[in-house]
Amino acid sequence: MADFIRRLPVYLLLDCSGSMMGEPIEAVRQGVKALLSELRSDPQALETAYLSVITFDSSARQITPLTELIQFKEPEISAGGATALGGALNVLIDCVNNEVRRTTETQKGDWRPLVFILTDGSPTDIEAFNQAAEKIKSLKAANIIACAAGSNADTSYLKQITESVLMMNTLSAGDMAQFFAWVSGSIKMSSQSLDAKPGRAIQLPPPPQGFIVVP
Repeated sequence: MADFIRRLPVYLLLDCSGSMMGEPIEAVRQGVKALLSELRSDPQALETAYLSVITFDSSARQITPLTELIQFKEPEISAGGATALGGALNVLIDCVNNEVRRTTETQKGDWRPLVFILTDGSPTDIEAFNQAAEKIKSLKAANIIACAAGSNADTSYLKQITESVLMMNTLSAGDMAQFFAWVSGSIKMSSQSLDAKPGRAIQLPPPPQGFIVVP
């Protein structure tokens, strides 16, 4: 029977490059922990949201496949290396194609995935990024929200893959905690409004104080 539950797939793409070492990556770990705790306390999210984590440094990988919240184990996250954001987008495209169930004649597929990208820099694999950015546009299968963290983050690349780009000024634990709280709020809000017209842009809560929506 569980096979027929329409899931809300959520993908977190987390920058684990060398510039995230120290306090920022620890704040990401704490953020994922808080996100899980928050979502597990929400009956609607618990029933519909499935979570996956993709990390990227010099390469990109899916470290947690799409998993229901109750089974989800906190991933091991460490920082070092470059910023293969293009690689991460390619991994995301493969995951969405392989994990997200399509609607068929006999059953409805999953809801459109929610994708949250967190990066503090700009892609170091430009060629792969440019190719992936084109593919992402044609995918049109997901709601993508990107957050540029800190003063070195380049929003121009993120704008190539989504209209929804947030800027946070610092990589401090406080800002990071606010970001993950906002992500969990967005997932909860989405899981409650799933029966709205499919294909419509999702409604997100207003961004945290001090965060800027990049025009």
